[in-house]
Amino acid sequence: MRSIILLFALSACVARSAPGPRATERRDDRRDARFDARSPWDKLGERWVQGAIDRDTIVVGRGERYQRIKLVVEHSDLELYDITLVFGNGEAWSPNTRMVFGQGTTSREIDLPGGARHIARVEFRYGNLPGGGRAQVELWGLGS
Repeated sequence: MRSIILLFALSACVARSAPGPRATERRDDRRDARFDARSPWDKLGERWVQGAIDRDTIVVGRGERYQRIKLVVEHSDLELYDITLVFGNGEAWSPNTRMVFGQGTTSREIDLPGGARHIARVEFRYGNLPGGGRAQVELWGLGS
């Protein structure tokens, strides 16, 4: 009987030793909020890549104007096929952005055409690399 209780207690300790995905994400969100508060960059949104080929949209819709954007990829590798920015006036622009990201990497800073612009939304087309897990894409903007 004691061995069963001991085995149960040890297995409970092992199961709790590593933080789960939600705890890891909460910690990541707190880190992002601290970076956002200390830097000129604003976190505009994030999306999880669910499968081999995925499409997502981040609605920005803030009143602020941005000069540059950058992307941060976390948790897995990712291939970005296309990105389209739709500005406040309805104009769409796609920078030349077929990129492969490793886990924990950041894109170059992408200058927006015409100086500081209002961003209505950003549309992505991307996919996980073979053998990868779920990747998270963060969109950051540098204000004027």
